[in-house]
Amino acid sequence: MTRATAVRAVLAVAVLLASVFITLTMSPRLGLDLQGGTRIVLQARDTATVEADRETTDRTLEVLRQRIDSLGVSEPTLTRSGEDRIIVELPDVQDPRQAAEVIGRTAQLTFHAVEGQGTGQPEKKTPAPESTGDAAPDTDPDRLTLPDEQGRLLALGEPRLSGAGVEDATAAFDSQGGAGWSVSLEFRKGAGQDWKKLTGEAACHPAGDDRRRVAIVLDEKVISSPQVDPSVGCRAGLPSGATQITGSFSADEARDLALLIKGGALPVPVEIVEQRTVGPTLGAAAIDASAQAALIGAAATALFITVVYRLFGALAAVALGAYGVISYAALVALGVTLTLPGLAGFVLAIGMAVDANVLVFERAREECADRPKRSLRSALTTGFQKAWSAVADSNATTLIAAGLLFFLGSGPVKGFGVTLAIGVVASMFSALVIARALTEIAANSRFVSDYRGVNGIGRPGAVRTWLVRKDPQLFRKSARWLVVSAVLVVVAVAGIVARGVDLGVEFTGGRLVEYSTSRPVDVETARDSIAAAGFGDAEVTTAGDGDLSVRTGKLDNDGEHALRAALAEEGGETTKVRDELIGPSLGDELRRNALIALGVAVAVQLAYLAVRFRWTFAVACVVAMLHDVILVVGAFAWLGRPVDGIFLAALLTVIGYSVNDSVVVFDRVREMWGANRRTPLDTIARRAVLQTVPRTVNTGMGALFILAALAVLGGDSLADFALALLIGIVVGTWSSVFTAVPGALALERTAKAPPPPAPGKGKGTPRGKARATRRDPLDNGARV
Repeated sequence: MTRATAVRAVLAVAVLLASVFITLTMSPRLGLDLQGGTRIVLQARDTATVEADRETTDRTLEVLRQRIDSLGVSEPTLTRSGEDRIIVELPDVQDPRQAAEVIGRTAQLTFHAVEGQGTGQPEKKTPAPESTGDAAPDTDPDRLTLPDEQGRLLALGEPRLSGAGVEDATAAFDSQGGAGWSVSLEFRKGAGQDWKKLTGEAACHPAGDDRRRVAIVLDEKVISSPQVDPSVGCRAGLPSGATQITGSFSADEARDLALLIKGGALPVPVEIVEQRTVGPTLGAAAIDASAQAALIGAAATALFITVVYRLFGALAAVALGAYGVISYAALVALGVTLTLPGLAGFVLAIGMAVDANVLVFERAREECADRPKRSLRSALTTGFQKAWSAVADSNATTLIAAGLLFFLGSGPVKGFGVTLAIGVVASMFSALVIARALTEIAANSRFVSDYRGVNGIGRPGAVRTWLVRKDPQLFRKSARWLVVSAVLVVVAVAGIVARGVDLGVEFTGGRLVEYSTSRPVDVETARDSIAAAGFGDAEVTTAGDGDLSVRTGKLDNDGEHALRAALAEEGGETTKVRDELIGPSLGDELRRNALIALGVAVAVQLAYLAVRFRWTFAVACVVAMLHDVILVVGAFAWLGRPVDGIFLAALLTVIGYSVNDSVVVFDRVREMWGANRRTPLDTIARRAVLQTVPRTVNTGMGALFILAALAVLGGDSLADFALALLIGIVVGTWSSVFTAVPGALALERTAKAPPPPAPGKGKGTPRGKARATRRDPLDNGARV
């Protein structure tokens, strides 16, 4: 065992032990779509006097935090997103009506003296009239006439105290005195004196007189108007810490009153632009389904690479299991919130993790075929060296896609980007450190080295042998492949134009609710029941195992409750499984961001490829990528499947995968063309494609096993995601060979740039001096 192998083995063992420790001692942080609960996104709005900037949004967040804490929700999470947006996550909250009502309170909280019984209609505060020089009108601009809790009109004086002066408000039950529930008030220092003065003035009026009351007003609505206790003397008033509001409160009423008084007014008004609710059963089912898909897909992938690469394939399967432990531990240790798309990304990355191993093993097979007498260890080392550029480029393009998902995605899609990025890094570690250490140790065995049929890389694969023997002239008339691709694009565009793209509620705005009923209800009966309840424009479809999906335009929480009641009349007990509400402004924003994400993806991939390859290769790669995007969108249009945020995540992943395949092909073209500068490019391209087909097929099979398991076991939540990726991988494999390569050949016919430099004669090599070649690690340098 060489020193380098020993270092890799020690590093692999250390990382694995740490990962196992983290896995056994720490629990993952589940998103609301997996544990169940409600997620509300609030948009702060400007007022005439206050701008909704970072500072006011932070103050609004703190007020909301006090209100949410008073609701008794377990471990709520409130975070600011951007300059003027607040994300509220409420685990286990299935009916968001109370939370949305409490969160949405935006007006000023004020305390008023009651000047007597009001007359006429309720009057809100009006601006003071302009002076005309005549007698002042008998109208007080600060006067309010509002109904009290029983509906009696009260004439209120000017505001004497605002909600900013309230230090604390708590609800308590007096079991000894028999007074029932009450609300205790504490005021800040200066406000306490104002409160004492206000209650002292009210105490000067006889008991039972309306003027002995103090009105607490929120949103120009009297939420409480208690009488000052008869024991309080005139001008004495109530001190801050001894103030209690009593009455025939229930427990909920007392808590709500304390919450409203303590929460006070928001610095700026907020609007609910997004609201999502997921039932706990849906999240648990998604976790179980993803776990089953991961186990089945990983087992199928491990069996496949073991069959193809024998012993070394089995060692790669062991490294694949280590990858799963390491990536999961990284997610847990970093505190990443695991969402449903993120879980799918974790499962998908298992299938993509074999890519680097396949590249190395195919390269090692080539070395053994070219120099049959060289040692197995030497061939394996050369395979790792020559595969490095393709591994680095292919993983870099996937990381670019993951970064775009994180920075331009929204909500759970960000989680997919994070898990995909962690999966890429972990897969490179498992392939270049763990798998390499295992295979190098095995290659030192005389039995493994002598019996080439056992190790799996000592002989070329059956597919490659057949292709080399047949030597198909793929690009003798390369333009025909471009015609086929153009026809496929026309069919896809025809579907987009003729059938249209079914944009999900995430991009259009509106509300989508999924219900589960105790009795089976067909779609027509459900549609009639909902229409009879006043929701005639609702779209009703089936979802999952007999569930019903209802999509409407604008629908508030009370309307959703009425809609659920209408379904319950036909279906019995009706449970809300999933609920998504997207405001029209956010829908426009998400749709715009989706287009920006696709545009940025194309531009960034083009820039990266232009730096790493010739511009002709870069343009051909991007054209093939656009070809794949159009075909996937067109397929969803023909199938009538929804296009939503999770579909966008799948589409950006397809972009990374498509470029990944093309990069591997062009990396081989660049290498072979540099070594054979006088050979025609179409011949070079044909040989490069034939040499890389085994890698493309074997890697694609690993991902297909995982995606097929997700499509079958993942349910509606992941079926469309898996379907988009399945289509994307198939068309991506096609386009990397039959669109990108013919496109590059067509561009090279018009380009004037010379062939790439031969290996060892790059830009940094002085004229006449070949770059020093890396010595075989088994060669000690001695010569005779």
